[in-house]
Amino acid sequence: MKIRIISWNVAGFRAAVKKGVYQFMAEDKADVYCFQEMKAKVDQIPHTIDEPAGYHMNLNEAEKAGYSGVATFSKDEPKTVIIGDRDNDWDNEGRVVITKFDEFTLLNVYFPNGKRDLGRLKYKMDFYKYFLAYVNELRKKGEKVIFCGDVNTAHEEIDLARPKENSKVSGFLAEEREILTQWEDQGWVDTFRLLHPDEVMYSWWDQITKARTRNVGWRIDYIYIDKALSKNLKEAFILTEVMGSDHCPVGIEIEV
Repeated sequence: MKIRIISWNVAGFRAAVKKGVYQFMAEDKADVYCFQEMKAKVDQIPHTIDEPAGYHMNLNEAEKAGYSGVATFSKDEPKTVIIGDRDNDWDNEGRVVITKFDEFTLLNVYFPNGKRDLGRLKYKMDFYKYFLAYVNELRKKGEKVIFCGDVNTAHEEIDLARPKENSKVSGFLAEEREILTQWEDQGWVDTFRLLHPDEVMYSWWDQITKARTRNVGWRIDYIYIDKALSKNLKEAFILTEVMGSDHCPVGIEIEV
């Protein structure tokens, strides 16, 4: 069975609905949508005439209003849903939704930002390390794992427009990039880079400097799969033409 998965930091779902996220879903017709930075409680999710039918929504809302939050919309109802902060000690920031289907396990994640003053760098690094241990354990149990989201780090110099200028900025620090290298060393595959090893594309642009018009961006949104699934990967793409957020959607098509 081939499935299409889209991951997108929508920077506020209520705003995204006004900007056409439901129309995008209706036209794109993916099997699963993983949205980050929902910034909404469950009773604040807009339901309009444009809302596509047939999706099951599972939301992990942050305790703090108007902050963080992730939601997974899937055509098939998951056999198991785990809200991250209730299953482990990741906290109450609404950063993880785990949906388990018969064919695969999907983790939708909004990874922390280390902040420009590096005030949350330790939290971010601890989160990365804990997360890696968690997905490794899922794999040991025999689950076919896919994880995606706003990783908040560009891995290599090809993944951002100005690597030298940002070498001391959280999001491209050596220690952050090393974590992503560890993921790959331990058998987790960056799907876009696997199929497009030399292609320069970005998924986030700074709005304040209007960087998108100049394509001065960062690739910080990723979909990773277990190396054992690599042969099943059919497509990996970045939908740079889709507007509505300071991020754009990224996606894959994979046989599971």
